[in-house]
Amino acid sequence: MNPPDWTRHPPALTPGYFSSITRSPREGLIPLDPALADCTGPVFGAGDIGPMDSDLIRNAAQPGAMALGPRIIVHGRVLDEAGRGVSGALLELWQANAGGRYRHARDGYLAPLDPNFSGCGRVLTDADGGYRVETVMPGAYPFPNGPNAWRPAHIHFSVFGLAFAQRLVTQMYFEGDPMIRHCPIVATLPSAAAVEALTARYDPDHDRPMDARAFRFDIVLRGRRATPMAL
Repeated sequence: MNPPDWTRHPPALTPGYFSSITRSPREGLIPLDPALADCTGPVFGAGDIGPMDSDLIRNAAQPGAMALGPRIIVHGRVLDEAGRGVSGALLELWQANAGGRYRHARDGYLAPLDPNFSGCGRVLTDADGGYRVETVMPGAYPFPNGPNAWRPAHIHFSVFGLAFAQRLVTQMYFEGDPMIRHCPIVATLPSAAAVEALTARYDPDHDRPMDARAFRFDIVLRGRRATPMAL
């Protein structure tokens, strides 16, 4: 197994991202050997995932309704360090609505809530490590990291392995978004290559004609090409 390249991941303390100042560790990290409970159960199966879980356009909508906003398809593969597909991985994702607002009690942005959009979904990878979800393009939104800090459009991903302790949390941005280079959180990434690894590519070959654009986002779990963790 190739060792991880820690220079690819953002450091815990990045003063330009204000909240990292209060939540980053003050002392050196102590490595702990995993316990048996960290490496075993619970596991997930196809029976735990509903048929609508991967369709964020409809999974929280009233009968006959759907979420508002430009419709997109996000697809890709979950890979190990050798480029092999990882089957049976659980992906959970969450995002803001098309106006840039989360359905969360602490979200105070003035953009309207969409009553037909929860912003949450999940999917299991197939035998080849592939996944596919349908959603709407999330909107940008301001956040309190200075007088004019905005988050670019993004989707949060949580990738589970065989147990809850085996988890990667990251974020996906969209190719061509001019706001990426202005985001204080993106600026925590140590290199342009790390930013590229978190940027989904427009994939017109997988568009649904007259309906939805497609974006491809592959997730690498280990090794020197591992997808960076997100703060």
